[in-house]
Formats: sequence, structure tokens, C-alpha cells
Amino acid sequence: MSHERGLYLEALHVGQRFSSDTYRMDEERVTSFAAEFDPQPFHLDRAAAQASVFGGLAASGWHTAAVTMRLLVNGGLPLGNGIIGLGGELTWPNPTRPGDTLHVESEIVEITPSRSKPHQAVVKVRSTTLNQQGVPVYIFTGKVLVFKRPQQPGSGSV
Repeated sequence: MSHERGLYLEALHVGQRFSSDTYRMDEERVTSFAAEFDPQPFHLDRAAAQASVFGGLAASGWHTAAVTMRLLVNGGLPLGNGIIGLGGELTWPNPTRPGDTLHVESEIVEITPSRSKPHQAVVKVRSTTLNQQGVPVYIFTGKVLVFKRPQQPGSGSV
């Protein structure tokens, strides 16, 4: 998405909602991500996963988080200045499985204008990643830095 068409601070409000496109969790990518970044047996081996608390192969939570970020960047959270994260709280309430089709629903829950920098604010956004059955697999309540729309040259501002 072109950031030229994204939303800036003055277009945001508490309660505003956004929805992303979808992403299918391919089993080969689930296991290759896990092999590189989270090499635990329940992410790599079907038999080990079956005997684990997950009761079957589960994607790494970090893979789910990375997919969520991609979905947000590709239009699920269309901020004009990009998604500049300042931290937050995350949970994985249910496992993501190979074959799941994920999408993200986001809601603006708080906007805190900067006292010292009036052209920016910290915006708290709750993003819930859901599988094809509407079951939440990842919830991230994060703070992002959002700016007012940049002034165009010749717009009369000093």
C-alpha cells in the first residue's frame, strides 16, 4: 500500500476498526520457519507434536506474529507514516495450525497526543489474528507512533 494514501493522526479515532487480507499457513513454511527460529519438536515433527500439549503440529507463535505484521503492513493497519512500534503486550490464546487461513482485526483503543511534539501521538491498537473459524490465535495490544499528515510545500504553513 502506498503510504501516500494511508491514514494520519487527524483521521484516527478511538473505536476505529480495520481488517486485513488473509494469509494461508503452509505446512512447509511452518516447519521451515520453526527450523530456523523456534526449533522445538512440536513445531517440527508431527509425532512429537501429537504427544505434546498442542495435540498436533502447531506453528511457532513468532511465525504467527510475523504473519500478523505482514498482514498489517499490507493494508490491515493503513497508517500513512508506517507502523512504528513502541512495544506492547501479546498473547497466543490458541495454536495456529498448518492449513489455517489467518486474518487480522484491529481496533484503536487509545490515542495519547504528545505534549512536547504536537505533530505526533502514541496510538494503542489491539490487533487480533483469527483463523478461518474465527478463533483468535494471536492478540497484540501495541503502541505505535503516529504523525499528523505532513504539510505540503506551498500550503501556507510557516
